Amino acid sequence: MSETVHVALGARSYEVRIGPGLIEAAGREIAPVLARPRVAIVTDDNVGPLHLARLQAALTEAGIASEALSLPAGEATKSWAHLQEVVEWLLAQRIERRDVVIALGGGVIGDLVGFAAAILRRGVRFVQIPTSLLAQVDSSVGGKTGINSPHGKNLVGAFHQPARVLADISVLDSLPGRDFLAGYGEVVKYGLLGDAAFFDWLEAQGPKLAAGDAEGRLYAVRRSVEMKAEIVARDETEQGDRALLNLGHTFCHALEAATGYSDRLLHGEGVALGCALAFELSARLGLCAQEEPSRVRAHLSAMGMKTDLADIPGPLPDAAGLLDLMGQDKKVVDGALRFILARGIGRAFVTSDVPRETVLALLEEALSRRAA
Repeated sequence: MSETVHVALGARSYEVRIGPGLIEAAGREIAPVLARPRVAIVTDDNVGPLHLARLQAALTEAGIASEALSLPAGEATKSWAHLQEVVEWLLAQRIERRDVVIALGGGVIGDLVGFAAAILRRGVRFVQIPTSLLAQVDSSVGGKTGINSPHGKNLVGAFHQPARVLADISVLDSLPGRDFLAGYGEVVKYGLLGDAAFFDWLEAQGPKLAAGDAEGRLYAVRRSVEMKAEIVARDETEQGDRALLNLGHTFCHALEAATGYSDRLLHGEGVALGCALAFELSARLGLCAQEEPSRVRAHLSAMGMKTDLADIPGPLPDAAGLLDLMGQDKKVVDGALRFILARGIGRAFVTSDVPRETVLALLEEALSRRAA
């Protein structure tokens, strides 16, 4: 039942394998990219107890030795301190340039371990085994790695492509409902940015996906990865089209910084909220019909997801404060914010031509609904 999406990047090309049971098949899946039969695995304290033993058993069965390091779970782990911990541990394991490091976890582990692999001995290979929906459809594919800074999210990092990605959809069954829906925020993003028919499909099938429909989950992950692979192949280092993948992220990253990268707002929740705000901004600028942001919010609401700033618990900065946080975004060019806006569902584009006053007014109105 597994399927393969090829990420075409010349000498850095790789396969993304998608399907159930891929952790149990990890030995034979990973063996072709190994120079010698040993790997180092980095996971976290939530994922490790659920999946590490099965992964190591599969590797042992294939004659592959492994050592593992487990880190604290959560966004705060994407830090200088834990980057140093991972690098020093890998050096202590005598990981060589031709060896492979496995990132077993969600987006945090994938980003952190990928960055450690990028800088260790000026670059060692790594394999992504993403265990969250968000990581399977987005962060494990495309080679973006990094850590957070007090100045903002993902501001320190490197492009470093994995040697292979194993997206085992059966592990999604172990996700808490909130985490699954957070990942679903990234799935919706793909329909909104470039495939209206996929968004139509999600409107019809989304509740079944959340309820555990394996066939639907396989299709949703595969279609998301296909779209990302196509864009990454055209624009690996985000000089043009790849910025479309950041639909919703300019708002999202500011909201994550405002909530201290805490569980008050998960990344995928911020992406979904950011997409709703991006469509609202697009409508205010006359780029799309007002029905479009309403349709986006209606689907998010039908899925039981956050749709507005009023859904974020705890205090938030005022509109000017949020706008200042948006100014730290990686997409800033010559001091100007770049937004991904839309002429309709499935028709996103990148622009810096957005009046500051319009964004400020949008944020002020959204914040006023919190006080109402």
